[in-house]
Amino acid sequence: MAAKVRDIAPAAQVSQGDADIAPIATMFADASRARVLTALADGRALPASLLAAEAGLTPQGASAHLAKLLSAGLVEVERSGRNRYYRLSGPMVADVIEALARLSPTRPVRSLREGTRAQAMRAARTCYDHLAGRLGAAVTAALVDEGALATTDGDPSTARRPGDPLSAQLPAHPYEPGPNADAVFAALGVDLPALRADTAARRPLLRFCLDWTEQRHHLAGRLGAAVATAWFDAGWLVRARQPQRAVRLTDTGRAALAAHLPTASGAPPEARTETAS
Repeated sequence: MAAKVRDIAPAAQVSQGDADIAPIATMFADASRARVLTALADGRALPASLLAAEAGLTPQGASAHLAKLLSAGLVEVERSGRNRYYRLSGPMVADVIEALARLSPTRPVRSLREGTRAQAMRAARTCYDHLAGRLGAAVTAALVDEGALATTDGDPSTARRPGDPLSAQLPAHPYEPGPNADAVFAALGVDLPALRADTAARRPLLRFCLDWTEQRHHLAGRLGAAVATAWFDAGWLVRARQPQRAVRLTDTGRAALAAHLPTASGAPPEARTETAS
C-alpha cells in the first residue's frame, strides 16, 4: 500500500501545477487597461464614462476593456439604478498596481499639465484605501514619533529595511501599536479599541507598504484605511479633480496635523492648497 501511495503522490502534486500568471499579466500589459486600473486604484467605484475619459478611450473602447477586466476577476461592477459602477475586486489588485509602479519607468513629462499631475501624485495620493505619497510617509513617521506606532527591530525610522521588496507589499513589518496608540488615533478620529475588537475581520489591523515614490514605509491595513476614512469624513482631506488618486489637505486638515502630528505638518505644499467647503 505504501508503494502505491508513493506512486500516486507525485501525480497529484503535478496536477496542481504552478500559478499561471500570464493571463492576469496580460490584463496589465495593455496601456489603456493599465490606465483604467490605475484610475480605480484608490478603491472608489467609478462609472464607465469617467473611466473612459481618464484612460483616453471612447465609451465603446472602455466597455470592451472593462468586460475583459471583469472576466479576469480584476474588477467588479455594482448597479445603481440605470448606471453601472466599477471598482477593483480587492486590495490585492491595488497591491499589484503599486508593485508595478515601483518597477516601472516614469513617463516623460511633455506638458505643464502632465507635470502638475505627476507632482500631485507624489505629494499625496491614496493607495487603494489608505494614504500614500509624501503625505502618507510623513504621517506614518509622525505616528512613530508620537508613540502611536513603535518599531520592533531597533530602527526608530520608517526607512526601507534591508531586504524590503521593491515590488511587493511588505510580507512582514517591524511595527506594533505604541504606548500612546489609543490616545493618538482617537485624536485622529479613529477608535482603535473597536478596530482591535473586530475579531471577524479578515484583513490585518497593521500592514505596511514601501511607498514607491518615497522609498519609506506607509501605514496600510485596516488601521491605515480607518485613518484615511476618518480624515475624508472630517473634511481634513479632499480628492483632487485630476488625477483621480491625488488628495489634498484642507486648511482644517493642516491645522489638525499641526495639533496632533506636528512632525508631519511639513506635508508637501502641493497637498495643502484646498480649503474645505
